[in-house]
Amino acid sequence: MTGLIAPVVRRLRPSDLGRVASVGVRTRKVRAALSALGIAIGVAALVAVLGLSSSSQAGLLAQIDRLGTNLLTVTTGKTMFGDTAELPKQAPSMISRIGPVTQVQQTGVTTAKAYRSPLIPAINSNGLSVQAASLDLPRAAGTSLAQGRYLNAATAREPVAVLGAAAAERLGIGRIRVGQRIWVGGQWFYVTGILRPGVLAPEIDTAVLVGFPAAERYLGFGGYPSTIYVRADTSQVDAVHGVLGATANPQAPSEVNVSKPSDALVARAAAQSAFNSLFLGLGAVALLVGAIGVANTMVISVLERRPEIGLRRALGATRGHIRIQFLAEAILLAVLGGAAGVAAGVAATAIYATTKDWSIVIPTVAWAGGFAATILIGAVAGLIPALRAARMPPTQALWSL
Repeated sequence: MTGLIAPVVRRLRPSDLGRVASVGVRTRKVRAALSALGIAIGVAALVAVLGLSSSSQAGLLAQIDRLGTNLLTVTTGKTMFGDTAELPKQAPSMISRIGPVTQVQQTGVTTAKAYRSPLIPAINSNGLSVQAASLDLPRAAGTSLAQGRYLNAATAREPVAVLGAAAAERLGIGRIRVGQRIWVGGQWFYVTGILRPGVLAPEIDTAVLVGFPAAERYLGFGGYPSTIYVRADTSQVDAVHGVLGATANPQAPSEVNVSKPSDALVARAAAQSAFNSLFLGLGAVALLVGAIGVANTMVISVLERRPEIGLRRALGATRGHIRIQFLAEAILLAVLGGAAGVAAGVAATAIYATTKDWSIVIPTVAWAGGFAATILIGAVAGLIPALRAARMPPTQALWSL
C-alpha cells in the first residue's frame, strides 16, 4: 500500500520574496508613490530639522573658535535702589593691571542721537546709540572694518564717526564716500568707516562710534565707560572672570556685571535647538499620515488581489507565505518613501548650509533613525492587512476569478 507523500513546504528565498513583494508596487505605481509620499515628507522634515540644527550649531561654534573664547565683558549693573550704576573712569586701567589680561578696550553710551540728516524727525532714531569708543575696539571685540578706516589718535578728537553694520544699514549708508556725513547730537559728523557684524559683541552693530575726546567735547559725554571688553589668556579666563567685578569697581563689585559672550552664544544655540521639538512633532505627524496611507493602500491591495491570493494558495503557498508577502510589500513602500525622504532632507540641509557658509553636518541619528522609523512604520502599517490576507480561505479568494 502506497502512502501519500506530504508536500515539502519551503521558505521563500529573499530574491523570491523581493519579487513577489514588489508586484503591488510595480503594478500600481501612482498609488504606491502617493502612499510613500507622506512618509517621505515626514522623514525629510526630521532629517532637515536635525541636520540644519546641527549645521548651524557647528557653524556658530566654529565662528566662536575663530573669534576666540577668551573675551569677557564688564558692564554696568544696578545699584541697591534699582538705578543704573556707573563704572569708575579708572576701571579700564585697573583691569589692564591683571596679569593674564592681554587687551582692554571700552565704550561709553552718550545721550546723543544719530540721524541721516537734520530734516529727519527726532522720534525716528532707528534704535541707534551713539557711543564713545577706544582706539583698538574692533580687535578686542572680535570684529573688523568692512569699509573705510577706524578711529585713530587724531580723528578721535574730531567730529568723526564709525558705524556698526546695522547702524550703517538703518542710516542707508552702503559705502563710504568722501565727505560722507551724518547728523549726531545736533551737528555734523564725518563717517570714515563701517564695521562688520560683531558676533561676540552684537551691541556694537547698532552703534555710532566716536572717540572719547570727541564725545566729551561735542556731545557732553561724562567720560564714564559703560562696557569694557577684556581679552585674557585662554588658560586663565575663569580666573580673570572671578576678579573682574572687584577690580573694575572695588567699592561696589556687586554693581558690576561680568559675562563671557561665547558662553552666552553657545547657550543660545542650545536653547534654539529646543524649538526643534515643534518641527520634529510636525515630522512625526507627517510620518503618521504616511503610515495611514500605507495601511490604506495595503488594505485595498488585499481586496483587489483576492484572485492572486487564492491562486497562490491553491498552488501551495502557505498562510505564512501570503503573510510575509504583504508585510514585505508594506515595508518596501515605507522604505522607498524613507529613502526619498532621507535624500530630500540631506539635500535641503546641504543647500541651506552652503548658502550660510556652515559646515554640513547630518547627525547619524537623523538619517539612520528616520530610516529605521520607516521600517517600523511599514511593518506596523502592513501587519493587519497581511494577517487578513493570510486568513483568507483559497476557495473564497477564488470566487472573484
